[in-house]
Amino acid sequence: MKTTREIRVLIAEDDAMVSMLTQAELESIGMTVVGTAFDGQVAAEMTRELKPDVVLMDITMPHMDGIDAAAVIQAECPTPMVILSAHDQPELVVRATAAGAGAFVLKPPQAAELERAITIAVARHADLIALRRMNSALEQALAEVKTLKGLLPICCQCKKVRDDNDYWNDVEVYLMKHTDAEFTHAYCPVCLEKHFARHGGPE
Repeated sequence: MKTTREIRVLIAEDDAMVSMLTQAELESIGMTVVGTAFDGQVAAEMTRELKPDVVLMDITMPHMDGIDAAAVIQAECPTPMVILSAHDQPELVVRATAAGAGAFVLKPPQAAELERAITIAVARHADLIALRRMNSALEQALAEVKTLKGLLPICCQCKKVRDDNDYWNDVEVYLMKHTDAEFTHAYCPVCLEKHFARHGGPE
């Protein structure tokens, strides 16, 4: 796992001065800036091309704002995201988090704040990816399971099961129709003893 000082960063910021100051702060703690973008659309394109370890994303930018760009990036090439903003209104934080941002830094960012925010964003992104994989595996498992629910009429003598069309089916036939179960046939110890012990075993 990379340390914060090995992380490659893409800066998306339409204010050239803020972009330069942010790059200087990052480089002062040993991080590498792999590119700078001045609008959200270009930021999404550069993320796909450069595959940075983290994106620092401004919110207010031309063509596509930072929150929309963050959503595009998370959908197409999920990447840890830190939002850069001059404002910290709760609604912005909520929108940014919903779009996939893992941390929030106010402008002008200082090196220590950037390092902390990037560390948090990378960790949260790893947790999110792990959760998505877990959910995907769970959905796949659930898709492979069919569950029988409710009362199941069964003959107390022959043990056949009545279906919704009022037909009586062997239990194994009914279960094979309504679940993904398959059957192999064998003798339980009781039946083996009852039916074959006196005849030298099954024919």
